[in-house]
Amino acid sequence: MSFAGTHTALVTPFRAGAFDEKAFRGLIEEQIAGGVTGIVPVGTTGESPTLDHREHSAVIRTAVEAAAGRCLVIAGTGSNATSEAIALTQEAGCLGADAALLVAPYYNKPSQEGLFRHFCAIAETVEIPLVLYSIPGRCGIEIAVETVRRLAAACPNIRAIKEAGGSVERVSQLRAALPAGFEILSGDDSLTLPFLSVGAVGVISVASNLFPAEVSRMVRLWLDGDPLGAQAIHRRFYPLFKDLFIEPNPVPAKFALSLRGSIAPDVRLPLCEMSAANCDRIRAILEDLK
Repeated sequence: MSFAGTHTALVTPFRAGAFDEKAFRGLIEEQIAGGVTGIVPVGTTGESPTLDHREHSAVIRTAVEAAAGRCLVIAGTGSNATSEAIALTQEAGCLGADAALLVAPYYNKPSQEGLFRHFCAIAETVEIPLVLYSIPGRCGIEIAVETVRRLAAACPNIRAIKEAGGSVERVSQLRAALPAGFEILSGDDSLTLPFLSVGAVGVISVASNLFPAEVSRMVRLWLDGDPLGAQAIHRRFYPLFKDLFIEPNPVPAKFALSLRGSIAPDVRLPLCEMSAANCDRIRAILEDLK
């Protein structure tokens, strides 16, 4: 299995406080129509910290059913408790997910040896492919290049990393340290093109919630050897790539989707609605992209 391409970090729609399955299925249909390679339910963008275990399973189950084999389903199953991450990853496999996304443990701030043992413990209990997720801005720690190299050597089902550290240099370091078959995915829309230029093969995207066809085309053009075509799309959508993070993710993305009538803008505390000024800013960007 290759992860090359565009995978959408799906928002989790809520209505009246509950998971809105109908809206979620509609979003997935839009993603598939837009040509994405995969969808990523219950990641950070899916507000996974606010979902209980029953809801977590329901979102993954719905994603698998709605995708129906038409695109990959990479379920977010990371936790800062190794036992919980094992249980969530095992369940994702049982529910039919094609792979699992494992964020670095947050708040605990383990050592690199602790990180290595954490991911190894998960990998040895499941057969599905695993994607590491390094996002130091949220977790307080980075999965070091050497730790990723050790994990790639020790655990055959750890196949890729979502890199959201904001450093092109680190992607170059990862590419030099890892075997050719170990894939790197951008975790930042605004850095997808720079990351592709030094060895990444795709993106786990927030922006593709709104523009799946355009983000997918940008990545495909680069991979197919048309850098100028990819750059043109990047330049057009760069303001959106940046402003989808003017407030905590996924608040701006949900607001933008609500303007289209796709979902309600509802988020769960401790997230809350955007300021009026930032709502106007998102409206203006979407108007410019029409």
